[in-house]
Order: sequence, then structure tokens, then C-alpha cells
Amino acid sequence: MDISRRGFIKITGAGAACLGLSELGLDLGPARAVAAELKIEGAKEVVSICHFCSCGCNIIMSVKDGRMVAAEGDPDFPVSEGALCAKGAAFRSMHYNEHRLQKPLYRAPGSDRWEEKEWDFVLDRIARRIKDTRDRDFIVQNGKGEQVNRVESIFELGASQLDNEECALTHQMVTGLGIVHMDHQARV
Repeated sequence: MDISRRGFIKITGAGAACLGLSELGLDLGPARAVAAELKIEGAKEVVSICHFCSCGCNIIMSVKDGRMVAAEGDPDFPVSEGALCAKGAAFRSMHYNEHRLQKPLYRAPGSDRWEEKEWDFVLDRIARRIKDTRDRDFIVQNGKGEQVNRVESIFELGASQLDNEECALTHQMVTGLGIVHMDHQARV
């Protein structure tokens, strides 16, 4: 955001004025309640679980016409007591965002532009690169002659969009390939 010093002072002054009005007895609670009700009017509340980390905090989702319109923390959940971390608070925008990619993008070696590709092309290319790297760099024994059966040139990074079961399957897959270097983004 590009903001001048004068613009910053104006915004700060307006914020202080609003805060001052609320301290002078002007109750903003009803206005906030009406604004929240308008957003979720006619929506069904569904309690779900945030899968971004192992805490598994409850999220109350407001669903209208089969689409999530709002998400908030569950005040009855003992771990978070209604609060959500940054990942949980962004739950809705990660699923409904106009900037979210809908198709795989591929940039050929040496190219300066991205192009849309079909999933079959991308998955075949990933599988081929993993197989070639594994075949080239597979280590059967370490320097002491102990059998290790591993690949040290591939790293796997799990995504916080995966639930626990998907993470378990991913872990089993990469360890089955002999990959020993792995981490998970939800931990970061």
C-alpha cells in the first residue's frame, strides 16, 4: 500500500475520532450486529473443523445456497475459545478468492511466461521427474555399509490445505519412495 505521511495522519485522525465517539457513549454494538446479520441472513450454521494444524479448532461456517458466506471461531471450543489463527481466519478466502488459481500453470525451462496446462500433462511430468531423480540418486547403503534405501535429493513439503488423513497418505507415499527430507507448512 502506497500511503503518504499526510494520508497516514488523516487515517489516524479519523480512527481516533471514531474511537472517541464510541467512548462518548455512542454504542456501536447494534450497528456491528446488524452488519453481521445482513451478511449471514438466511444462512445455515454448520460447525466444522479447521484442518490447518493439529489443534483442530472448531469453525462455525455460515452456508447460504450451498456456498460458505462466512466463517468464525467457535466460542465453545476449549482450545481457541472462539479465536482463530491467521490461517483459520483466512479459511473462507482460501476457498473463494478471485486470485486463486483454477488450472495448473507451467513455465518451460528458459521461458519467461507461464502457460495453462491440463492436469494429465502436469502430473505425468511430476511423476517422470520424481522417478528419474529417484533412479539416479537412490542410496542403498551408507558409508558404513548399512542398508538405508533412501533418496536425499528430493524434498517434500506438505500443504496446510491437506487434512490429517491426506497428510498421513502423503507421508506414507514419500517414505515408500525412500524420501527422508520432508516438512509440513502448517507447522511453519
